Amino acid sequence: MFKKWGLSAAALLLTTAVVLPGCGKKEEPKEALQQSASKVAAMESYGLTSKLVINNLTIDTPNEDADMTQVLSMLKNAELSVTGVYQAKPMQTEMTMVLNLKGDMAMSFTVPMVMTTEKMFVKIPSIPFLPLPETVVGKFLELDLKELAEQEGAEFNPATMDTKKTQELSNEVMTTLLDQYDQKKYFKDISVKDANLPEGVDARQVVQFQVTNDNVKEAITILVNDALPKIIDILSKEEYRNMLQIDQKDLDQAKSEIQSGETRSELDKGLADLHKYLTVNKFVVNTAIDKKDYPVYQDVDMDINMNNPDDNTKIGLSMKASNHYSKINEKPVFQYGIPSGDEVITQDQLMEEFGTSSY
Repeated sequence: MFKKWGLSAAALLLTTAVVLPGCGKKEEPKEALQQSASKVAAMESYGLTSKLVINNLTIDTPNEDADMTQVLSMLKNAELSVTGVYQAKPMQTEMTMVLNLKGDMAMSFTVPMVMTTEKMFVKIPSIPFLPLPETVVGKFLELDLKELAEQEGAEFNPATMDTKKTQELSNEVMTTLLDQYDQKKYFKDISVKDANLPEGVDARQVVQFQVTNDNVKEAITILVNDALPKIIDILSKEEYRNMLQIDQKDLDQAKSEIQSGETRSELDKGLADLHKYLTVNKFVVNTAIDKKDYPVYQDVDMDINMNNPDDNTKIGLSMKASNHYSKINEKPVFQYGIPSGDEVITQDQLMEEFGTSSY
């Protein structure tokens, strides 16, 4: 079920995804994170700025692939940023994604998106390597989520778009995950002035979660043996199963596999030789909590090396990511609003344009 070095990477990434979503007096670090998680569900509106930078990505294989080398060249120092605005009632989300690729084929493109409970609008960008008809570039492609579900033979469930319920799920998962880890080993406060917070972030406490080469074996063991079965129990709650459209039989099977003697034995075997497959140079998650107990800023700094002795493949990944919440529970200001009229194009109209265009 688990690949030796793949398990290591997956565990670290899962921990990142859960810890990132993030009092008053200053609380103990672990308690502060748990309390701030509940505040995320209290966000009725906010602005969001996210950024991901791949500082380094190397894949060393016995048989060098020219195409892979070119892709890696583009991804090194690549930047993905997202700025957005969200409101709960009525649900409306607006975000703009900007991707900057470096290397010999450097390029940049911007994709604005708007989402409501039943529809998504994606502004068609101008992409250098994918020439599109001029008649569609700049228009918003309208995607009816109900129709898309029906086309796939499924029934549209509005609960899947329930952001509030998603926040509640994230809160439960995060609290359960953090409960499993020892505060003294994995959590600590760091000085606000030493946290390198961006301008505009007013924090009263910064909590750091850290996995090192010394505790990574224990961290993965805790995640698989202790945290995952409890997280599956959370997902088994009817409201979350309905939202995520997960079959209880699949959850039961996943939990059974995780807790099976075979999986435990395979995990122990992989962890015994973990130093051969994984080196954690750095894995740090910082969460800045403001005076109203909101986790207003989070950043991740990860630098790991993975190695597969079976085929002598070596992978190096260094990346930084951050989330910044602002204007929490203030009246949101949307740049695009809900697209309509001539600025919108349907899927059928898009296909027609491709069929008649001579680009």
